[in-house]
Amino acid sequence: MLGFLFVLFVIIAIVAYKTIKIVRQSEVFIIERLGKFHKVAGAGLTIIVPFIDRVRSVVSLKQQTMDIPPQNVITTDNVTITIDTVVFYKITDPAKAVYEIQSLKKGIEYLAITTIRDIVGKMELDETFSSRDIINTKLRTVLDEATDVWGCKVDRVEIKDITPPADIRDAMEKQMNAERNKRALILQAEGERQSAITLAEGRKEAAILDAEADREARMRRATGEAAAIKEVAEAKAKEIQMVYEAIKNSNPDDKLVQIKSLEALQEVAKGEANKIFIPFEATAALSSLGAIKDVMKEDKK
Repeated sequence: MLGFLFVLFVIIAIVAYKTIKIVRQSEVFIIERLGKFHKVAGAGLTIIVPFIDRVRSVVSLKQQTMDIPPQNVITTDNVTITIDTVVFYKITDPAKAVYEIQSLKKGIEYLAITTIRDIVGKMELDETFSSRDIINTKLRTVLDEATDVWGCKVDRVEIKDITPPADIRDAMEKQMNAERNKRALILQAEGERQSAITLAEGRKEAAILDAEADREARMRRATGEAAAIKEVAEAKAKEIQMVYEAIKNSNPDDKLVQIKSLEALQEVAKGEANKIFIPFEATAALSSLGAIKDVMKEDKK
């Protein structure tokens, strides 16, 4: 009796194990019934018919990565380089990913290798280093279109490394050193040129400022001299005006007017002019002065 119960318990356990399936998050089960695709079981508890239904495959719906083995590619300038690539993909249709291709990962890998050789083989060596984004975009587009029938979507393709041969690396390093030295010499020459220009501009501005200062000093000196001359002339004019008023108020006779005229001529003669023109009317006064001088000499005797 106990043996029978034990056997029954074992049979029930096996049936339960075959019937009850628990699917984890981000996974699906591909269920076949009698060898034919039946359904896709999502996350949670799933009941299947034992011995009729079976789980064909467990498919992950997470973002997955695949390292493509490093590939030797010949560029258009006949340089063999090694390219290391990684592919990011996600399964969108689990049934297609299981039934449309024997091995999805192998299919993506082979397709990526052939596409890399096709794209990079049309480029020169220098272009491959400067066009990584272009290569990544082309790879992703080709892989995404090709894997769509496999229920897969390629989100990103990244080139991890591009390795040229050792001799090419040495030549590139020497070229880079030469370029750096060239840029350093150009920058030094440019700095010296800029320094010379700055010094020349400084000397030019200093000369301009000195000339402006000298001109300003001469202008101020001339202005001061003109003001002084003007003040002297105004003082002389006032003096003459005062003398004239005094003479006018004293009712002078003709002799005194002639004498004062001669005194004014004497002051004028002290100026910088080389020639003085005496009016004809002043000759009478001069002759009178001569006569007066002779009379005064006789009186002294």
